[in-house]
Order: sequence, then C-alpha cells, then structure tokens
Amino acid sequence: MRFLFIIRMQTEAANAAAIAGKLGETIQSIVAGMKPESAYFTDSDGKRTAFIVVNMTDASQLPEMAEPWFLAFNAEIEVHVAMLAEDLAKAGPAIERAVKTYTK
Repeated sequence: MRFLFIIRMQTEAANAAAIAGKLGETIQSIVAGMKPESAYFTDSDGKRTAFIVVNMTDASQLPEMAEPWFLAFNAEIEVHVAMLAEDLAKAGPAIERAVKTYTK
C-alpha cells in the first residue's frame, strides 16, 4: 500500500547537520533506505520538509521508515495513505454504500 510521509526536520538538528557537512549525506542515506516511489524537498511551517511516497506491505515497516528521521533530525512526521486515481475508482462502490447508509 502506498503511503505519503510528510517529514518536517527540526531547524536546530538540521542546522547542526549542515554545519557538520552531513545534511545532504544523511538525507540521501535515509531516503535510499526508504526506497521511495518519489521524494520531494521543500519548506513547510518554516522547516526543511520532505514529501516522500513509499510502498509498505506491513505496518511493522513504519518504524524502519520513520526512526531515522526522528533520530537524525528530531523530525515531526505525518503518514497518510496515498491513492492513485485507480485506487480511488476501486473505492467508488464503498463510498456509494456509505452515502446510502449514512445520509438521508
């Protein structure tokens, strides 16, 4: 199943890595370990932020994906299920059932 990780690195921890010359190397190492479908880097809420899409087959993989960010950058992480248009189309019947059941 595809998941979107939103990773906001704490400024102090990321600055320390940058000053030590390790910011890019550490980020590249963590991202490589995640084996992402895609990865984008920008800012969010004034912090260095990564948006990374990963396929996970089991919930037990979550710590493997998140812990390096927590440890290296004291990061705040959000994880969301991410669907392609085809996934959403498959969900159509369930949405229709919910509409019929929970609306009047």
